[in-house]
Amino acid sequence: MTRIKFCGLRRADDVIVASRLADYIGFVFAPSKRQVTLEQAAELRQLVPATVQVVGVFVSPTLQEVEAAIETVGLDLIQIHGVMDEAIRRQTKIPIIQALVAGATSIDTEADYILYDAPEAGSGQPFDWSTDLTSTRPMFVAGGLTPSNVAAAIARYQPFAVDVSSGIETEFQKDQQKMLAFAHAVKGR
Repeated sequence: MTRIKFCGLRRADDVIVASRLADYIGFVFAPSKRQVTLEQAAELRQLVPATVQVVGVFVSPTLQEVEAAIETVGLDLIQIHGVMDEAIRRQTKIPIIQALVAGATSIDTEADYILYDAPEAGSGQPFDWSTDLTSTRPMFVAGGLTPSNVAAAIARYQPFAVDVSSGIETEFQKDQQKMLAFAHAVKGR
């Protein structure tokens, strides 16, 4: 069964709802309209049950940034867009999701998971779904997913997980009805 990652969460009510519907919760530490501080994420982390994994999302981070987030927040996984410093792979003890632009990047990575995304992550724009995606590692699919198109993405790619952020928002805020509709489209929850 395809797993769900709700990403870019910033409000306690949204984290509570997402924790009932998703398998992964993502906190964005890279500069963006969805960015949270380590302290905010640590507070929100307290609302996430042990059955849901917490992912820290970074863009080309340093080892020190990743280590600080793991220690402060209690992350279960890290997701890296952009360049992954090999020191992170060697010294980090938690699984890594390497984000790649669908169709534009080779799969030469030591990450535990691959995430295929649109060229501009978090934009709500899908990548070209005629693109073939392959991976020897469990694969996440992201980029422009919504409650109305996620079933088609799953049918096309049969990913390990789907990752959504803007597709469950209204006016840049998480929309709990859209979160429910997305989960229902994926799993009938």
